[in-house]
Amino acid sequence: MTKRNGTRRAARHAWCAAVVVGPVLLAGCGGGGDGNDIPPTATGTLEELAAQAHCEPKLQTDAQELRQANCATDDGRYVLATFATDRGQREWINEANDYGGSYLVGRRWVAVSDAAVIAALRGRLGGAVETASPHHSGSGGDGGNEAGHSGHPGS
Repeated sequence: MTKRNGTRRAARHAWCAAVVVGPVLLAGCGGGGDGNDIPPTATGTLEELAAQAHCEPKLQTDAQELRQANCATDDGRYVLATFATDRGQREWINEANDYGGSYLVGRRWVAVSDAAVIAALRGRLGGAVETASPHHSGSGGDGGNEAGHSGHPGS
């Protein structure tokens, strides 16, 4: 169980990093209108997926059940993660959904960024787009727990 909790903690930290970087990326991204140019969903290792996405991955997590890297391309920055099991992937996505955002989902991999970057990646990796709203209202109040969402130092 400790290994599973550690994976969740690592995934939560990486997702928070993506959320912090996301708003900065939105300022420089324009909407892209790709429509029918979606390839079949890519498969492979983290490095193989990154190569298909034209990214030099900067590995952040290298565990048996989760490999995760930061990527930057001309389209923007994103987090790319691969999973040892379908269940591990779904658990990661379910937890990350609490923070909102856009996800490009393939078989045992996911990319996380803002919608414009995800749309561009889909043109190279295929996959399904999933979006989630943040679990808080965004009303500007501290919500009692928001301090824990900006870095998660004791999580």
